[in-house]
Amino acid sequence: MNAPASEERLEQLREKAWQKGVVPGRGVDVVGGPIPRKPGYYGQPVVKPPVWTWEVPLYFFVGGIAGMSAVIACGAVIFHHGDPSLAMKVGVARMAMWLAAIAGAVLSPMLLIMDLGRPRLFLNMLRVFKYRSAMSMGAWILSAFGASVVPGLIALELHAHQIFPGTLDQILRLAAGIFIFGSAIFGALLATYTGVLIGATAIPAWFLHRTLLPIHFGTAGLGCAAAMLELLGHRIPALNFIGFYAAAVESVLLIWLSVNKHGAADRAIHEHGSGWLIRIGEILNGPLALVLRFFSFIPLAALSYLIGALISRIGWIAVGKVSGSDPESVFAAERC
Repeated sequence: MNAPASEERLEQLREKAWQKGVVPGRGVDVVGGPIPRKPGYYGQPVVKPPVWTWEVPLYFFVGGIAGMSAVIACGAVIFHHGDPSLAMKVGVARMAMWLAAIAGAVLSPMLLIMDLGRPRLFLNMLRVFKYRSAMSMGAWILSAFGASVVPGLIALELHAHQIFPGTLDQILRLAAGIFIFGSAIFGALLATYTGVLIGATAIPAWFLHRTLLPIHFGTAGLGCAAAMLELLGHRIPALNFIGFYAAAVESVLLIWLSVNKHGAADRAIHEHGSGWLIRIGEILNGPLALVLRFFSFIPLAALSYLIGALISRIGWIAVGKVSGSDPESVFAAERC
């Protein structure tokens, strides 16, 4: 092709690009040319964004409440200023164990199975134990938590109502204490492993905050468990202290997220609808809950914290979808 014909063809391509924004045909998408290049890998995302639906953020939220309720129940028994047996019979310990059992042994497996689609898939995850897989560890942690909290609750209720007096009652008391302690261990893991799960991925905004996420999820679960117990009528100084602590930590995390930016790599946290969800959630369960609790508006503070924690979970899933679909974020994360 001679020079005039080449120049004429190039002018035609420029004209089409200006008019339609795209030029059909092969061999015209060139670096520095008049046609915008497709982002990513041939127009496709570099990494596969998560396909999780509403069940997963709700599972993260409910699982956090369940796990940390067991931790609170264990603390109520261990640090009771009188007879530990009395703490088992009345007060926070029994309500916390009921909350842990309902949320952790009933609702959490249901939500996880709904996300997987078939109960058999959940059982298949228990066929092998992969300690390097956060997903496999999560299934085993949830199963071990249920296996601890349910017999612990049964033993606790039998002891509380003195169904079997005498030596058998003392055995039930000991069994309740052992199972409550086991529930607390697996409960702490249940509330924090979800942060490890999403941090151990190639999604830029998740991976860059992989150290922060388990702390954030665990603290949110602790604050939500305390808030639920307060809304159920247990207004005691220990729960109020936990509420103050959790709201203060979330306030610090909000500041940290606002300051520790990675540019395009984690802009899904600071921009788009996903960024708004994160900020709204953190404000509700951070500064707002802290102020309400400071002025002794305990029910409002508890509600604010619960709503904020749920919105925050939804926000983190939305962040993963936006960040995973953004090729520029993936490329920028590799340079961080």
